[in-house]
Amino acid sequence: MTAITARVRAWRHAITRITLIPLLVRLGIFAATLVGFLLAYPPEVLAGRGMVALVVAALLPAFGPGRLWPTCAALLTVAGWLLATAGFGRPIVLWQLLALAATLYLAHTLCALAALLPYDAVVDPDVIVGWLLRAGVVVLASAVLGVLLAEAGALRSGAGFRTATIVGLLVAVGLSALLGWLLRRR
Repeated sequence: MTAITARVRAWRHAITRITLIPLLVRLGIFAATLVGFLLAYPPEVLAGRGMVALVVAALLPAFGPGRLWPTCAALLTVAGWLLATAGFGRPIVLWQLLALAATLYLAHTLCALAALLPYDAVVDPDVIVGWLLRAGVVVLASAVLGVLLAEAGALRSGAGFRTATIVGLLVAVGLSALLGWLLRRR
Protein backbone atom coordinates (compact mmCIF):
# COMPACT_ATOMS: atom_id res chain seq x y z
CA MET A 1 0.00 0.00 0.00
CA THR A 2 2.87 2.40 0.72
CA ALA A 3 4.26 1.82 -2.77
CA ILE A 4 0.94 2.80 -4.35
CA THR A 5 0.68 5.86 -2.13
CA ALA A 6 4.22 6.90 -3.01
CA ARG A 7 3.46 6.49 -6.72
CA VAL A 8 0.29 8.60 -6.43
CA ARG A 9 2.26 11.30 -4.60
CA ALA A 10 4.92 11.25 -7.29
CA TRP A 11 2.28 11.62 -10.01
CA ARG A 12 0.60 14.48 -8.14
CA HIS A 13 3.96 16.22 -7.68
CA ALA A 14 4.81 15.75 -11.37
CA ILE A 15 1.44 17.13 -12.50
CA THR A 16 1.86 20.26 -10.41
CA ARG A 17 5.30 20.91 -11.98
CA ILE A 18 4.19 20.76 -15.65
CA THR A 19 5.17 23.89 -17.57
CA LEU A 20 3.43 25.44 -20.56
CA ILE A 21 5.90 24.87 -23.42
CA PRO A 22 6.30 21.08 -23.00
CA LEU A 23 2.53 20.83 -22.63
CA LEU A 24 1.99 22.80 -25.86
CA VAL A 25 4.51 20.62 -27.70
CA ARG A 26 2.62 17.52 -26.61
CA LEU A 27 -0.66 19.15 -27.62
CA GLY A 28 0.91 19.78 -31.03
CA ILE A 29 1.80 16.08 -31.27
CA PHE A 30 -1.79 15.15 -30.52
CA ALA A 31 -3.17 17.66 -33.03
CA ALA A 32 -0.77 16.68 -35.84
CA THR A 33 -1.42 12.98 -35.29
CA LEU A 34 -5.19 13.43 -35.18
CA VAL A 35 -5.22 15.60 -38.31
CA GLY A 36 -3.13 12.93 -40.03
CA PHE A 37 -5.70 10.31 -39.06
CA LEU A 38 -8.53 12.51 -40.33
CA LEU A 39 -6.75 13.00 -43.64
CA ALA A 40 -5.87 9.34 -44.03
CA TYR A 41 -8.95 7.40 -42.97
CA PRO A 42 -12.16 7.25 -45.00
CA PRO A 43 -15.28 8.80 -43.42
CA GLU A 44 -16.82 5.35 -42.96
CA VAL A 45 -14.11 4.42 -40.48
CA LEU A 46 -14.25 7.76 -38.66
CA ALA A 47 -17.87 7.27 -37.66
CA GLY A 48 -18.59 5.95 -34.17
CA ARG A 49 -16.06 3.83 -32.32
CA GLY A 50 -13.43 4.21 -35.00
CA MET A 51 -13.03 7.87 -34.15
CA VAL A 52 -12.72 7.13 -30.43
CA ALA A 53 -9.99 4.60 -31.14
CA LEU A 54 -8.14 7.09 -33.34
CA VAL A 55 -8.35 9.82 -30.67
CA VAL A 56 -6.83 7.40 -28.14
CA ALA A 57 -4.17 6.42 -30.68
CA ALA A 58 -3.39 10.13 -31.21
CA LEU A 59 -3.05 10.68 -27.45
CA LEU A 60 -0.49 7.90 -26.96
CA PRO A 61 2.42 9.61 -28.80
CA ALA A 62 1.74 12.80 -26.85
CA PHE A 63 2.13 10.94 -23.55
CA GLY A 64 5.04 8.75 -24.65
CA PRO A 65 6.98 10.56 -27.40
CA GLY A 66 10.21 8.69 -26.74
CA ARG A 67 8.61 5.27 -26.85
CA LEU A 68 7.00 3.07 -29.49
CA TRP A 69 3.79 5.15 -29.79
CA PRO A 70 4.90 7.65 -32.46
CA THR A 71 5.90 4.79 -34.75
CA CYS A 72 2.60 3.02 -34.14
CA ALA A 73 0.68 6.22 -34.89
CA ALA A 74 2.62 6.78 -38.12
CA LEU A 75 1.99 3.18 -39.20
CA LEU A 76 -1.72 3.57 -38.36
CA THR A 77 -1.83 6.71 -40.49
CA VAL A 78 -0.22 4.98 -43.46
CA ALA A 79 -2.50 1.98 -42.99
CA GLY A 80 -5.52 4.29 -42.99
CA TRP A 81 -4.39 5.94 -46.21
CA LEU A 82 -3.85 2.55 -47.83
CA LEU A 83 -7.25 1.41 -46.60
CA ALA A 84 -8.91 4.54 -48.01
CA THR A 85 -7.22 4.33 -51.42
CA ALA A 86 -7.06 0.59 -52.00
CA GLY A 87 -9.96 -0.63 -49.87
CA PHE A 88 -12.53 2.13 -50.32
CA GLY A 89 -11.39 3.33 -53.75
CA ARG A 90 -10.75 6.93 -52.71
CA PRO A 91 -8.78 8.70 -55.46
CA ILE A 92 -5.27 9.86 -54.70
CA VAL A 93 -5.30 13.65 -54.50
CA LEU A 94 -1.99 15.48 -54.45
CA TRP A 95 -2.92 18.13 -51.86
CA GLN A 96 -4.23 15.45 -49.51
CA LEU A 97 -1.09 13.36 -49.89
CA LEU A 98 1.13 16.40 -49.27
CA ALA A 99 -0.91 17.39 -46.20
CA LEU A 100 -0.69 13.84 -44.90
CA ALA A 101 3.09 13.80 -45.36
CA ALA A 102 3.34 17.19 -43.62
CA THR A 103 1.34 15.98 -40.60
CA LEU A 104 3.42 12.81 -40.37
CA TYR A 105 6.64 14.82 -40.41
CA LEU A 106 5.33 17.42 -37.98
CA ALA A 107 4.21 14.74 -35.52
CA HIS A 108 7.59 13.02 -35.91
CA THR A 109 9.66 16.14 -35.30
CA LEU A 110 7.49 17.25 -32.37
CA CYS A 111 7.88 13.80 -30.81
CA ALA A 112 11.65 14.14 -31.16
CA LEU A 113 11.49 17.51 -29.40
CA ALA A 114 9.11 16.31 -26.69
CA ALA A 115 11.26 13.27 -25.99
CA LEU A 116 14.05 15.67 -25.01
CA LEU A 117 11.88 18.00 -22.94
CA PRO A 118 10.93 16.97 -19.44
CA TYR A 119 7.44 18.01 -18.37
CA ASP A 120 8.82 20.66 -16.04
CA ALA A 121 11.36 22.19 -18.44
CA VAL A 122 11.59 25.96 -18.71
CA VAL A 123 12.09 26.58 -22.42
CA ASP A 124 12.67 29.80 -24.29
CA PRO A 125 9.88 30.17 -26.89
CA ASP A 126 12.54 31.02 -29.51
CA VAL A 127 13.71 27.41 -29.32
CA ILE A 128 10.26 26.15 -30.26
CA VAL A 129 9.81 28.78 -32.99
CA GLY A 130 13.19 27.86 -34.50
CA TRP A 131 12.32 24.17 -34.35
CA LEU A 132 8.98 24.74 -36.08
CA LEU A 133 10.54 27.02 -38.71
CA ARG A 134 13.07 24.34 -39.62
CA ALA A 135 10.26 21.79 -39.81
CA GLY A 136 8.28 24.17 -42.03
CA VAL A 137 11.24 24.57 -44.38
CA VAL A 138 11.58 20.78 -44.65
CA VAL A 139 7.85 20.36 -45.32
CA LEU A 140 7.84 23.14 -47.92
CA ALA A 141 10.94 21.83 -49.71
CA SER A 142 9.51 18.31 -49.71
CA ALA A 143 6.18 19.53 -51.08
CA VAL A 144 7.84 21.52 -53.87
CA LEU A 145 10.07 18.60 -54.79
CA GLY A 146 7.10 16.21 -54.66
CA VAL A 147 5.02 18.41 -56.96
CA LEU A 148 7.93 18.80 -59.38
CA LEU A 149 8.50 15.06 -59.47
CA ALA A 150 4.78 14.40 -59.95
CA GLU A 151 4.71 16.85 -62.85
CA ALA A 152 7.85 15.26 -64.32
CA GLY A 153 6.11 11.90 -64.07
CA ALA A 154 3.05 13.25 -65.84
CA LEU A 155 5.08 14.55 -68.80
CA ARG A 156 5.74 11.10 -70.13
CA SER A 157 3.03 8.75 -68.95
CA GLY A 158 4.85 5.40 -69.17
CA ALA A 159 8.49 6.15 -68.57
CA GLY A 160 7.80 9.32 -66.59
CA PHE A 161 6.61 7.49 -63.50
CA ARG A 162 9.67 5.29 -63.60
CA THR A 163 11.94 8.32 -64.05
CA ALA A 164 10.23 10.22 -61.23
CA THR A 165 10.55 7.20 -58.95
CA ILE A 166 14.25 6.80 -59.71
CA VAL A 167 14.92 10.52 -59.27
CA GLY A 168 13.00 10.49 -55.97
CA LEU A 169 15.01 7.51 -54.73
CA LEU A 170 18.27 9.18 -55.76
CA VAL A 171 17.28 12.35 -53.90
CA ALA A 172 16.38 10.32 -50.80
CA VAL A 173 19.69 8.43 -50.92
CA GLY A 174 21.59 11.67 -51.52
CA LEU A 175 19.93 13.38 -48.58
CA SER A 176 20.60 10.38 -46.35
CA ALA A 177 24.26 10.41 -47.37
CA LEU A 178 24.45 14.16 -46.73
CA LEU A 179 22.91 13.79 -43.28
CA GLY A 180 25.27 10.92 -42.46
CA TRP A 181 28.24 12.99 -43.57
CA LEU A 182 27.08 15.97 -41.50
CA LEU A 183 26.68 13.80 -38.42
CA ARG A 184 30.15 12.27 -38.81
CA ARG A 185 31.66 15.71 -39.35
CA ARG A 186 30.51 16.86 -35.90
